[in-house]
Amino acid sequence: MHSTKSTLQVLYEDNHLIVINKRVGDIVQGDKTGDTPLSEVVKSYIKDKYNKPSNVYLGVVHRLDRPTSGIVIFARTSKALSRLNKLLRDKTIQKTYWAVVKHSPEKEADTLINYLIKNPKNNKSTAYNSEKKDTKKAILHYKLLRKFDNYSLLEVDLETGRHHQIRVQLAKIGSPIKGDLKYGFDRSNKNGGIHLHARKIKFIHPVSKEVIEIEAPAPDDVLWDAC
Repeated sequence: MHSTKSTLQVLYEDNHLIVINKRVGDIVQGDKTGDTPLSEVVKSYIKDKYNKPSNVYLGVVHRLDRPTSGIVIFARTSKALSRLNKLLRDKTIQKTYWAVVKHSPEKEADTLINYLIKNPKNNKSTAYNSEKKDTKKAILHYKLLRKFDNYSLLEVDLETGRHHQIRVQLAKIGSPIKGDLKYGFDRSNKNGGIHLHARKIKFIHPVSKEVIEIEAPAPDDVLWDAC
C-alpha cells in the first residue's frame, strides 16, 4: 500500500524542488502511526539518484490528507522552502482539485464560504455558515465538469487551505465525496481512500521565477478512468 521508490511518481524535479503524485494511503509527514512517510521515500530516492553520501535535505511545503491522492511539493533546499512557504502564505500557489461526489450540487458552479472549526479529538472539521468563536474562514470555488449516473465530477479551486476544507464544505452542501465516511458518504472505498485528487498546481518557481504548471494523472480506477 505504501510508496516505495519504485512506485514513486515524480512529476517534476530540479535542484530546488521535487513534485510527487501522492498515492491514496501515503502519509506526507511522519505521524503517530509510525508508517513510513512519503518525505522519507523521496529522501532515499534523491540520495540514490544523486549518490549523496550525507543526509538529504527535504522540506515539506504542504500536506495532503492520507486518503487523498495527487500533487505534493517538497523543497530540496532551505531557501526554496522559505520561498515556497511565502508563496503559500501569499496565496499565490494555485491549487485545483478533482472531487467525485454523490448528489450533484444544485448550482453547476459556485463559491462556498464557510467558517470551519477543527476538533482534534476526532480529527474532523465542522463548517458553519456564519462566524463563531475560534472558526477560520474557508473559501473555495467549484464547477461541475461531468455528470455520471450516480456521481458527479467537480473541479475545485481552493482560496484558503483549511483542515479537510474541501471534504467538509462539499458535505455541507449535500455533496459528500465518494468514500468519505467521515463526512457523510455511506460506504468506504476498497482502498480506504476517497475520490479527492490534487489535480493541478501553478506557481512561480522560487528560484528561477518561471511559471511552473503541473498536472497529476488521477489514480487508476474505473471511476477516475471515466473522468
